[in-house]
Amino acid sequence: MPIHDLAVLYEDNHLLVINKPAGLPTMGVAADKESLLTLAKEYIKRRYQKPGNVYLGAMSRLDAPVSGVLLFARTSKAAARMTAQFVEHSVEKTYWAVVSGDVAPPSGRLVDYVKKDERHRKMHWSAAAEGAQEARLNYSVQKILPPATLLEVRLETGRKHQIRLQLSHAGWPVVGDSKYGSNAQFSQGIALHSRRLVFTHPTRDERIEVVAPLPPSWAKFRLE
Repeated sequence: MPIHDLAVLYEDNHLLVINKPAGLPTMGVAADKESLLTLAKEYIKRRYQKPGNVYLGAMSRLDAPVSGVLLFARTSKAAARMTAQFVEHSVEKTYWAVVSGDVAPPSGRLVDYVKKDERHRKMHWSAAAEGAQEARLNYSVQKILPPATLLEVRLETGRKHQIRLQLSHAGWPVVGDSKYGSNAQFSQGIALHSRRLVFTHPTRDERIEVVAPLPPSWAKFRLE
């Protein structure tokens, strides 16, 4: 992916916010593999003609098939202050998910216990047992898209694959997410999008709201 195709949503001396495309890993891949982190570093290096290594701290991650808002810190000071906000749960994260199945009730809270399955690189639902982590989210129906439904999801915890697993366990798999039980086809990644991020700027007493436009693969739902 050429760096000039990066969709920058917000940028200043302290932060960089990008609309991640589906199919691109956030980070943590082999050196010869492309990730959003490596592309973002190259973007900063070229835009500001920075010699040597570029510092960028990923403040959260999105699974490779997921699109949407992703926040990077451009300095270690900004990274520390943003990390504190995530720990304190003062950052508002809103996701959109198109799911299969009849969602009832139309709004609610899901609380589950999850465990990692390293061998198959996925998460599993679990009883409340040793080694399991509690996962909590809130959802609300936004629009009926027969035979699917658009949900707005707000996380209370940040477990790996949390939204995908919890919605699937409730009987509402994310469209296109075959790893977690979906039989529906989706053209690019899965129908899960990090829609909105609200946080306090690390050096100013100012709340910043960033909204990520939907990717072309969502056009058939006619939501924008």
